[in-house]
Amino acid sequence: MRVLMLTWEYPPHQVGGLGRHVAGLSQALGEQGQEVHVLTRGEEGEVRDGRVWVHRVQPYTLNSLDFPTWVLQMNVALLERAMTTGERYGPFHLLHAHDWLVAFTARALKHAWRLPLVATIHATEAGRNQGLYNDLQRYISGVEWWLTYEAWRVIVCSRHMRREVQQLFQLPEDKVKIIPNAVNEEAPPPIEPWFRERYAHPSEKIVFFVGRLVREKGAQVLLEAAPMVLATCPEAKFVIAGEGPLKQSLAEQAAALGLGPKVYLTGYIDDATLLKLYRCAAVSVFPSLYEPFGIVALEAMAAGTPVVVSDTGGLGEIVRHAETGLKALPGNAFSLANQITYLLQHQERAREMAQRARETVRRLYNWPNMASLTLQVYQEVRRAYRQSAWGSKRQGRATAAARAPYDLAGRRMAVLGARYTATGRQGGP
Repeated sequence: MRVLMLTWEYPPHQVGGLGRHVAGLSQALGEQGQEVHVLTRGEEGEVRDGRVWVHRVQPYTLNSLDFPTWVLQMNVALLERAMTTGERYGPFHLLHAHDWLVAFTARALKHAWRLPLVATIHATEAGRNQGLYNDLQRYISGVEWWLTYEAWRVIVCSRHMRREVQQLFQLPEDKVKIIPNAVNEEAPPPIEPWFRERYAHPSEKIVFFVGRLVREKGAQVLLEAAPMVLATCPEAKFVIAGEGPLKQSLAEQAAALGLGPKVYLTGYIDDATLLKLYRCAAVSVFPSLYEPFGIVALEAMAAGTPVVVSDTGGLGEIVRHAETGLKALPGNAFSLANQITYLLQHQERAREMAQRARETVRRLYNWPNMASLTLQVYQEVRRAYRQSAWGSKRQGRATAAARAPYDLAGRRMAVLGARYTATGRQGGP
């Protein structure tokens, strides 16, 4: 099957977990014999990334009035590239769009090429903001609804997200499929002797957070919990990795709480550094207020790091309390501090939970499994599409186009035969 993936981020251009998801899924589908093309933004060009064709387009460099205008400009650029990609590699059998930022391109290609569309909703605007409070949020939510309306099937990553999209967008139950996120099992990189000392003193235990520095990821709750953790475990050191609009306010919060050198805001870190920090951490903490899934928690579990997560969304589904990690009440700094402190004080129990978590990730949350489930959705959609009037008409046009040269040759032979008959040369030239 030849699939065109549409996404606004793909490694190395990443904003959150969406890019990692698309890369992992695309590569796994390629390894299972599917031809996957990813259309995304980035430096102009076309490359082969493993088993996947990646087509990057630079969004227009015109000044944008606002973010929605920039998104529309990006979609026009994506659509232009899709036309040439379709001419060169098509016809495609199916379109797969990831989140609202590519909805305009997805809808246009669906109707221009008369192809079935699958959409993955990674998060919703209403969920991120715990409601819709201004025109921009309502606009984005409207585009999300429109994408789910246009899609033949909608994929989400957790039971929580299925309930959310069904409630928000009034989707029928059989239109929504749950396929969890996954992680690749990677060989741990070697850790240089000096590496850990960049982040903490040898006597300190690293409490590690990684994520976008936005309200819903809950880094501010972790800082609120930090004084309570330090009161019991003064050896703790809080390392917070990531970028985002809350970075300055988090630094101010840490200063106001008198945390001083006990907090290190690293900024952006690359994947190699991330894997090393997972291995150096005594505990990784993901205190999200809203989390459709939480792929970074899976990464920490796969690395064998004990985890504390908020009991919300997908995080609450992938972690079994006191078996593969600990759960805290969302937004409750006291609950969060208690769970962190327990793991710091009971290192043997922490290691046992981390080991079970690692085995769970290996067994269940791997990309070959998720690619197989996704392929089942594709095949289901293709069968329904071929049986629909829309698919039948497209098949008819495709068959007619394929037969056209032979029909032309047949007409030419008929004309020649008539000429031979007219001249009395029925037996041959």
